[in-house]
Amino acid sequence: MIRFGIIGCGYIGNRHAKHITENPEAQLVAAYDVKPESRNVFQKNYHLPATDSLEDLLKRDDIDVISICTPNGNHFPSALAALEAGKNVLIEKPMTLHKDDAEQLIYTGLKNNKQIFVVKQNRFNPPVQHVKSLMEDGRLGKIYFVVVNCYWNRNKEYYNKSDWKGKRLEDGGTLFTQFSHFVDIAYYLFGDVELETIGGVMKNVCHGDLIEFEDTGAFNFKFKSGALGSLNYTTASFKQNMEGSITVFAENATIKIGGQYLNTLEYQKTNGFDNFDLPESKPANDYGFYQGSMSNHDKIISNVVDALSGKGKIMTNAVEGMKVVEIIERMYNSAKVIS
Repeated sequence: MIRFGIIGCGYIGNRHAKHITENPEAQLVAAYDVKPESRNVFQKNYHLPATDSLEDLLKRDDIDVISICTPNGNHFPSALAALEAGKNVLIEKPMTLHKDDAEQLIYTGLKNNKQIFVVKQNRFNPPVQHVKSLMEDGRLGKIYFVVVNCYWNRNKEYYNKSDWKGKRLEDGGTLFTQFSHFVDIAYYLFGDVELETIGGVMKNVCHGDLIEFEDTGAFNFKFKSGALGSLNYTTASFKQNMEGSITVFAENATIKIGGQYLNTLEYQKTNGFDNFDLPESKPANDYGFYQGSMSNHDKIISNVVDALSGKGKIMTNAVEGMKVVEIIERMYNSAKVIS
């Protein structure tokens, strides 16, 4: 039995709690949050203690792994405290907002012989796994060009209902909060990016004073394999999310993983290995007035349990989580901001 504690009792913390309690090989022990209302809801829902003392949570010897479900800017200090207390950690995306912080977490995990898991649930999407298997088998041949398009909507209510989203220090930016999953899938499928080739432009086109950074951007880069890549994204899509896609142009195939959340195989033309018979993807996370990425947190929890029980390997390890942070940080540092 793998025993969990949770830091952060908001919406995503409750999603972790739901899937932990539903897993027969996992046990939810306790949680921590600074907000009394969040603690009260958690205790009512799960009949478990929710403390306002992080020290009290981390000193418990009946917790094996801590789920980090806080605002982005708090991922690093929360995960560091948990690792230093001798706990394994499961960190919601993004792992951190800075590569240096991610490296410190990796060092601390190694020093304390503890594992770091990063939540990248879109890796489990059937179309993503389909393309991953084609890559691993070498069936696509040489990769020429990878195009990532993310056209979502984040409205005024989305930001007004949050005390941290849209704020640079706590949120980090649109690439971290909305689209780090897409950067991760490009990295997962096609490998690392040559950081010095990254270039792009960004602009806040319609969110005004609601956010302290861009809502729209366009980047070009080169993968270390030699393939060219592009990323185009916005949260200014009218009224609703329209598309989240990755299209690969390769020697032996052209394939588009699409839908709103990388959840459908929109088309493929291959050199004799077409396959549209894939398992159905789960629905997206529904937050009422907006939708997010795919709801695969049950698979995330199962992966943590299996890895810590010696029955499997980590789906997204700390180095992979750090690489995504590094790519996004380089994008922000290299971009030209347009007024």
